[in-house]
Amino acid sequence: MSKPVQKPPFWYQFLLALVLPLYRLRVWQRSRLQPDYQDEVIERFAVKSVAKNQQRKHQPATNQLNRNQQVIWIHAVSVGETNAAQPVIEHFLKLGQPVLVTNTTRTGQARAKILFAQNYPELFEAVFLPVDTTALMEQFLQRYKPRLFILIETELWPNALAQTYDAGIPSMLLNARLSERSAKGYGKFSRLTRPMLEQLSCIAAQDQATAQRFIALGADTKKVVVTGSIKFDTQPPEFLLEQAEQLKQQWQLAQRPVLVAASTHEPEEAQILAQFPKVLDQYPDVVLILVPRHPERFDRVAELIEKQDFQVFRRSQQQKIEANTQVYLADSMGELWLWYALASMAFVGGSLSPTGGHNPLEPVRLGVPVVMGPHTFNFKVIVEQLMQAHALTQVDNAEELMSVWLNWLQQPAQAQQASIAGLQVMQANQGALDRQLALIQQLDTLPER
Repeated sequence: MSKPVQKPPFWYQFLLALVLPLYRLRVWQRSRLQPDYQDEVIERFAVKSVAKNQQRKHQPATNQLNRNQQVIWIHAVSVGETNAAQPVIEHFLKLGQPVLVTNTTRTGQARAKILFAQNYPELFEAVFLPVDTTALMEQFLQRYKPRLFILIETELWPNALAQTYDAGIPSMLLNARLSERSAKGYGKFSRLTRPMLEQLSCIAAQDQATAQRFIALGADTKKVVVTGSIKFDTQPPEFLLEQAEQLKQQWQLAQRPVLVAASTHEPEEAQILAQFPKVLDQYPDVVLILVPRHPERFDRVAELIEKQDFQVFRRSQQQKIEANTQVYLADSMGELWLWYALASMAFVGGSLSPTGGHNPLEPVRLGVPVVMGPHTFNFKVIVEQLMQAHALTQVDNAEELMSVWLNWLQQPAQAQQASIAGLQVMQANQGALDRQLALIQQLDTLPER
């Protein structure tokens, strides 16, 4: 006998009501110049209706799932979570199973559409996650009628979980990770956290430490399974690898060192640009590709490049890397694999800033030696595994980053050793995807409550 649904406490609903206007203003400030701004507002704050789409038949067709299809609903916050979910989404689409992906960020949604929209127009749709109010979540479930709800990694939404639980829809936290800091944050709101964990049907934890943190917060030990991370099973899209090979030829990069600073946050770009001349002095043919994490910062980073007396070359303006290009701004969305595929060596951002770092396994998967800063708590276990294998180097600042890059340029054998070690770590940890797919299959065959 299942427990009755526990709705989120009143204070959470009241706080949402207060924050909603501010959040809408934030979306307007960030996205108002985007051509799909109205779609974003409707998806986040009103839930897109069928009638609305019928009124816009004159516009280019977008992916629209048949409402009679029982979709698997996968929520992936941003780019990192979307990349983690990629093999799971692809698995179900290849089986002919319709998949609905919700994202919180524009970059995440752009990534999802690049990966799947064109190849699976009848089976795939990506929309923004509605604000987590009871009314919007009820409308959302009525519209899409999911058969299964899968959240990727960490982000939990109280009303979404309460509504799916009440509707008898199994829910799963896939590839779950929970840092010590995040666990302390959830622990401060036990009246909100404990019901969410009780309403989850399964938690597939990346590691034992994560599993123990969820259990300590109130998750049922029977529902928590340590599976490893599916990030070790992620494969780069073939079309981006092919495009990278074409660009190497067109931009004549085969003989040039290409340094990629990816998923960067403020103030990482300024710090890296200030130190980059130390590399240029010794290797004048080197090119630095900057890949900021958030699109709203693209113009700001372009200004930083100019302030450091570098000529600005921008992907968004279809500009190429020329023979005289020293810094290139990769101000596009959904192309991170492309830049890693061009890299001789890489820095993974969000790690010099106190953001917690981003996924180092993407460049490692492509045989690219990796450097990260001291703030890597988002990928603590993975970073430790790579460092123990001498596949990743950690630095404290941009000056040390340049020293590592210079050392690898001077001693390419060391860079190659790091690449080989990283690929060995990847291979040794594969298999989590199959384990998590097996858990999904068990949930998807559960009888209705």
